[in-house]
Amino acid sequence: MKLLYFAWVRERIGRREEDVELPDNVETVGDLLGWLKGRGDGYEAALTHPEAIRVAVDQEHVAHDTPLAGAREVGIFPPMTGG
Repeated sequence: MKLLYFAWVRERIGRREEDVELPDNVETVGDLLGWLKGRGDGYEAALTHPEAIRVAVDQEHVAHDTPLAGAREVGIFPPMTGG
């Protein structure tokens, strides 16, 4: 699965994208964020408040309880603000 990181999430993690193979216990977007948070300091800094993170699966914004089965690409964004 391809993971794409945007804005300050990308800056804290230190990469734009990566290809990963998810463990069997990562079934939802929320599971993915929890798994990523444990991958190192940059990930933890980016995902300290996972409830604020926005996610798109195959270019559609989704809730954190969305299943990942069959997904090819996941985009991970900081909260968006208007202005």
